[in-house]
Amino acid sequence: MPTRRYKPTSPGLRHKIISDYRDITKGKPEKSLVKALPKSGGRNFSGRITMFNRGGGNKRRYRVIDFKRNKLEMEAKVAAIEYDPNRTCRIALLHYMDGEKRYILAPKGLQVGTRVVSGPEADILPGNALPLKNIPLGTMVHNIEIHPGRGGQMVRSAGAAAQIMAKEGTYVTLRLPSGEMRMVHNTCMATVGEVGNAEHENEQWGKAGKTRGKGRKPHVRGVVKSPRDHPHGGGEAKSPVGRKKGPVDRWGNKALGERTRSNKRTDRYIVRRRKA
Repeated sequence: MPTRRYKPTSPGLRHKIISDYRDITKGKPEKSLVKALPKSGGRNFSGRITMFNRGGGNKRRYRVIDFKRNKLEMEAKVAAIEYDPNRTCRIALLHYMDGEKRYILAPKGLQVGTRVVSGPEADILPGNALPLKNIPLGTMVHNIEIHPGRGGQMVRSAGAAAQIMAKEGTYVTLRLPSGEMRMVHNTCMATVGEVGNAEHENEQWGKAGKTRGKGRKPHVRGVVKSPRDHPHGGGEAKSPVGRKKGPVDRWGNKALGERTRSNKRTDRYIVRRRKA
């Protein structure tokens, strides 16, 4: 999907690179598939800030996405490709034969008018959803379930895809976009193809105001704060972190590359880590 680079006629446009949105075929979303998305400003139920550097931003409405793909053996027609402000990829509006409408993540190559279907007998074509045991080795998939029936939770961002590497017993080994090799039960559903809008990684907002429109407020480094506000703070001049245990966040937890994973219950499903 091509991007648009602006001429530097102003400081805000000097480094701006965005999508040209040429693939979008419909502007307003389907009313029946839209919900309110209230803002929290990073605050919890008592009004305290628990997620810092968040607030403001443009008003958005949530598009209800069908991650489960549980409408089996019923063909659907792609009616439109739409923009979704809540995710990096595009979404596709499906019209099923019985009149129901649903949104799915739009894979690469999916066009308006294409027919898609989910179920064990579906063809290996972009947009079709099948159990992992019915998908051949080497196929690229996305929107993968971790637990059967829970809905796709892995590989959902723009340009992402996982590859089926092996099948052994009741488990399928996948190579995830991070490089991790992971086993998933073969009855879990996955959608064939690569997630669309792969050029998203080349986009540059060009100015701070665009980031504020996304609800992200300015971030202040720890080394320029006072010692009471951050463990990295203090000192009479520019000073390094200066801690024997390495960099930490404002609460003293390890940061910048330190491994914090502690879910031993699922370690047996990871064949190879993303980092050696």
